[in-house]
Amino acid sequence: MQEKLINRTKEAFQSKYNAEPKHFFLAPGRINMMGEHVDYSDGFVLPAAIDKHICFAVKKVDDSEICTFFAKDFDDSFSFNVTQKQTPVSQTWVNYLLGVFNAIQERGKKIGGLEIAFSSTIPMGSGLSSSAALECGFAYILNHIFDLDLTKKELALIGQKSEHTFVGVKCGIMDQFASVFGKERQVILLDCNSLEHQYFEAHIDGCSLLLFDSCVKHTHLTSGYNDRRNDVDNGKKVLWEKFPDIEKFRDFSFSMLDEVRAEMGETSYKRCLYLLKEINRVEKAAKALSEGDVQYLGQLMIETHSGLSTEFEVSCDELDFMVEETLKENGVLGARIMGGGFGGCSINLIKDENVNDVIENITAKYKADFAIEMKVYRVKISDGIREYKRNEFVV
Repeated sequence: MQEKLINRTKEAFQSKYNAEPKHFFLAPGRINMMGEHVDYSDGFVLPAAIDKHICFAVKKVDDSEICTFFAKDFDDSFSFNVTQKQTPVSQTWVNYLLGVFNAIQERGKKIGGLEIAFSSTIPMGSGLSSSAALECGFAYILNHIFDLDLTKKELALIGQKSEHTFVGVKCGIMDQFASVFGKERQVILLDCNSLEHQYFEAHIDGCSLLLFDSCVKHTHLTSGYNDRRNDVDNGKKVLWEKFPDIEKFRDFSFSMLDEVRAEMGETSYKRCLYLLKEINRVEKAAKALSEGDVQYLGQLMIETHSGLSTEFEVSCDELDFMVEETLKENGVLGARIMGGGFGGCSINLIKDENVNDVIENITAKYKADFAIEMKVYRVKISDGIREYKRNEFVV
């Protein structure tokens, strides 16, 4: 699949620019084993890069001030002058890239002309963070080709800033961090407050990770996401007014939360309750993965889905149905919604010998109830952003 993606992107570049690309870069999507919506609340998350990528074919254009993108999958192009300050445009995919350029320009870094074509095997809108791969992939390219001397951490932060400023989504840092820092067969336990992180081996021998794509993305994704942020911010304000000595949100206890329940209101209470529970689950999940305790990992996944559905309220009928039915199947250890919510994918931990039966049964049930063809993605934990050259990766 990887070679096919590279060849497709190369052909797109040749067709668009009538030239040969000089570089190829692969920027992965990500899964999150545990820690949904806690990355903007001082929490720990447990993401990993996966073997689905955006491939960029790139050529530096000397003595040029123009950077041109060709998005193969959209059959759309955009050019801008690298000496000028950029503002958001009507093409959403372009804003992820312009935001990266803007953040780098604000740091006083200079770049020159480029020709870029890109294509992807990361399903759009399914919660696998194609946006972070696009942002951080472009940041990585600029850093590499123009010797900007930016660290991996800076690249992740630039990607996040792009989404905040040019796309208007107040995302946390997890998606960008996973795309940049991913390692094969390892998950990242990331402290979203300090950005300190450590790797844990993902021992799931005898089991597979499958993503079931609901193929729905409800229109209130962005507004719903920002509404949840506001609900949480309101809850935090009340907590810190009552307990000003607490430094980090994750250090509030459940008893503290109960003390201010009436004052913050039921909605903010439920949001904060979910977050504190989820932060606690992340470290347990990291330990379970490293020890190969797939039974306990699966139980934690089930608890997370319940919280996302009933406390944080970012699920939907389609995903609740999908998870509930999947958990009835033989060999399923865990299942839950993954990503921002309001559609997208469920992530499922399934014993290898049961995978095909589960896919067949859930696909049929989902189609019968919702008249939608569910998509299935088998994923493996992979490396972060890399240059691809002569059939080998270059860090």
